[in-house]
Amino acid sequence: MHGLGFGSQWASGLAFVFLVSGCMQSRVDESRELHTRIQKNEAVVILAKPQVEGASAEDQFMHCVAAELQGRDGAITTRTDEQFTDALFPWFEPGTAPTKPEGVAALLTRPGVAERVAESGVRYVVWLDGGTQKTDGGGSLACGASPGVAGCIGFGWWEKEANYEATIWDLKQAKAAGSVGTNVTGTSAVIGALLPLPFIARVQATACNRMGTQLRTFFTGGDDEATPAPARASIAQAKTARK
Repeated sequence: MHGLGFGSQWASGLAFVFLVSGCMQSRVDESRELHTRIQKNEAVVILAKPQVEGASAEDQFMHCVAAELQGRDGAITTRTDEQFTDALFPWFEPGTAPTKPEGVAALLTRPGVAERVAESGVRYVVWLDGGTQKTDGGGSLACGASPGVAGCIGFGWWEKEANYEATIWDLKQAKAAGSVGTNVTGTSAVIGALLPLPFIARVQATACNRMGTQLRTFFTGGDDEATPAPARASIAQAKTARK
């Protein structure tokens, strides 16, 4: 009877895993306020939006988005946050950075600041905000070892959400150019059948890909013909992917 009970639990867990594991939903939103077709001599820098409370966007995610934005062809030039903040020290440190794009105009009037910005080659600043967190989970997975045998039984699952927003500033015009947001949710699971079998939904990697791809479109002017500047455009894309 005990064996039948475990077999039924294992089968139920397996069915649950196949239904929900590796399944992700993603959404990308864009709002455009300015024409942003970047030139070859202009660069983009991605910075973590300063937070009064809590943690800002993770460094790993920022670097991932920068790599996706730049692309293998290097069509868009990027600067690292360290390069830019060091070159503009102390004006873009968390405690002294402008809180609004209009504040850039006042900043550029300070002695030497405009020259430093020009030397950096940065035209657009992308302020990145958000994070990835576990939102739900359940099940039970037990692993152990004894002489001659080791393994896991049961199953566990968890859901994660990656939610990020990028606000783009045009340093040349000292104005907000627009924003790009991405939200990805996914359910992962591990089933114990002697060896643990993981089914992982990589929500943060997917959010990075979606964000980087949409930012590339934003800076290469892919939507400009349909949405002339300075009109505001909103684009929402909903996709469901199963791995």
